[in-house]
Amino acid sequence: MRIALIGLGKMGANMARRLCRGGIEVAGFNRSAEITQQLAREEGLIAALSVAEAIAQLKTPRVLWLMLPSGAPTEQMIEELIPQLTRGDIIVDGGNSNYHDSERRGALLAGHGIGFMDAGTSGGVWGLQNGYCLMVGGSKETAAVLAPVLKVLAPAPDRGWAHVGPVGAGHFTKMIHNGVEYGMMQAFGEGLSLLHGKQEFNLDLAQITELWRHSSVVRSWLLDLTAEALNSKGTQSTDQFLEQFSAKVDDSGEGRWTAIEGVDQGIATPVMTLALQMRFASRDSGYGYRLLSLMRNAFGGHASHTKDKK
Repeated sequence: MRIALIGLGKMGANMARRLCRGGIEVAGFNRSAEITQQLAREEGLIAALSVAEAIAQLKTPRVLWLMLPSGAPTEQMIEELIPQLTRGDIIVDGGNSNYHDSERRGALLAGHGIGFMDAGTSGGVWGLQNGYCLMVGGSKETAAVLAPVLKVLAPAPDRGWAHVGPVGAGHFTKMIHNGVEYGMMQAFGEGLSLLHGKQEFNLDLAQITELWRHSSVVRSWLLDLTAEALNSKGTQSTDQFLEQFSAKVDDSGEGRWTAIEGVDQGIATPVMTLALQMRFASRDSGYGYRLLSLMRNAFGGHASHTKDKK
């Protein structure tokens, strides 16, 4: 089977490598041609210098898998592809698009007779080695066409991928997956922070996280990665005070969309939503807290901490 893969960033490039190694022929296009040429040399990828050239490498029904940033880049690429495709061709969005956008794009493409699949993809930079978890939405017919590709990308042909529902269901499932991820990361961060704060016990977080990996209820891949990082003696991660890391934490669209979904459905999602809010707080200028000090001082004469002057 041969497909076109558009977007060869960190995620897309590793997916191309896994597909090529798994027997799927890949015609690849990326705005920067350097990675395309590298994959051609190393993996046998069919290098394309344009989207049209990538399409020309395919036989109908043609399958084009997009690995692009969500929002405008994906939207613009789909608009560019529509006049170049014919009825029966399929576009797969493997990025982290909002599921509402995926539903809208699926309907738009259906009007042109073009199939669409939204593929929520998890696995990060480890996907090449471990395989990807794929949550796909679309028609049964579209899922059947893509099954050989999904089986190669997944950890094994019979696990790690699933057709979860109609168009939109794949990205919706991935959105909730990431919301859960936010909550898990926040809980580990808070728990380990309490352990670190108990100075009189002088606890070794590398030892404890390694301990938890074995038969404990909280063992998980997130814990595996944390334990391995804290145990990386002789590397930058060795320092358990983590002085080399900033305390500011970014967030991605899925965390915000999950919180909004909770509001839309009227379902309480305090853990996932607060985990998102804590990331906001990590980037806060502190103005709100300074106002709290001002108010406490104003109504009660409470002492307030003053900012150190340099």
